Amino acid sequence: MLLGAVLLVLSLVVPVPGWAQQPQLPMLELFAGMHRIEAEVAATPESRQTGMMLRTVMASQRGMLFVFPEAANQCMWMRNTLLPLSVAFLDQKGKIINVEDMHPRTENVHCSARPARYALEMNLGWFKSRGLSAGFAVAGIEKAPAGR
Repeated sequence: MLLGAVLLVLSLVVPVPGWAQQPQLPMLELFAGMHRIEAEVAATPESRQTGMMLRTVMASQRGMLFVFPEAANQCMWMRNTLLPLSVAFLDQKGKIINVEDMHPRTENVHCSARPARYALEMNLGWFKSRGLSAGFAVAGIEKAPAGR
């Protein structure tokens, strides 16, 4: 009985490997051509600020969609992010503006080439390995919640 109680307590305080203690974000299914993406949606200032920080693993089909309140020049950095990522900046309709590769634990700033409404982070090289670059449209973006 005591062992069961200890295991229950540990399961409540020990995070799932690879996922830091972060709030569960809503998910959105996106498509880049035939490639399905399971995107967590960061649509609030708090969730955008936390982003992918402190995570150590991410499945190849998973990513994070940052939703901004309006199209503007958006910038990302990787100060407390442990995973190497690529970010695609997207316009209002989900068309890729530019893709930037970002390395863990750096303070280099990676910005959209022109005003962007969204930023989609995936594992490093995800876009390049699939031949996705500027001008390619990501489907399903219209289902994203409004950013605040």
